[in-house]
Amino acid sequence: MWAMVSVIIPTLNSAAGLGPTLAALVPATVNGLVRQVVIADGGSADATLAIAEAAGAEVLRSEPGRGTQLAAGALKARFPWLLFLHADTILEPGWDDEAWGFIERIDAGRHAAAAAAFRFALDDTGFAPRLLEAGVSVRCALFRLPYGDQGLLIPRRLYNELGGFRPLPLMEDVDMVRRLGRRRLVMLRSRAVTSAIRYRQAGYGRRVARNLTCLALYFLRLPPTMIARLYG
Repeated sequence: MWAMVSVIIPTLNSAAGLGPTLAALVPATVNGLVRQVVIADGGSADATLAIAEAAGAEVLRSEPGRGTQLAAGALKARFPWLLFLHADTILEPGWDDEAWGFIERIDAGRHAAAAAAFRFALDDTGFAPRLLEAGVSVRCALFRLPYGDQGLLIPRRLYNELGGFRPLPLMEDVDMVRRLGRRRLVMLRSRAVTSAIRYRQAGYGRRVARNLTCLALYFLRLPPTMIARLYG
């Protein structure tokens, strides 16, 4: 097996979800797929850094901002494949087998250079989360537009070719996916299960409406700094 992956996780007061996120990477670390985990921290004041260090991750202190942190983490990565992952997203068991197969097809030349994202899921019960998951599935099928909470597995050479993540306060994931284009993005079957706490706190309808508004403003070319004021 020649596939070797550096995982980059941006954090900011992420103690509540980081432990399970890192635990889900353990099988892939044992089988040799994941060789490095980089925590790009934007100034956490909780136990985030202690959790990261206890898990054996490399901690990088960065200016806050997800795009900035992701770019900084990528610079510290040492291996030929990069996996960008949110700190409250847990990859379900078996993800590493599917990712390994995808990487081998690319590295062996049986598939053109491409990136991959996981299937979106929420750690919540009821009708609203299932409806949202279905909507995201349709969005990804029709437009190949996964968000950052679905992860992004990408060969370093393609990441560099695209110019990496831009230092955007938000929409850095949509910006990257748009530069990739439909033909260079594969949707994997394995799920990335993300915390639903923000949806529960704001209400599913309100949160989805805000996300869609931000996306629409982005496509209307409103500067991300202005969108961030609305989003935050």
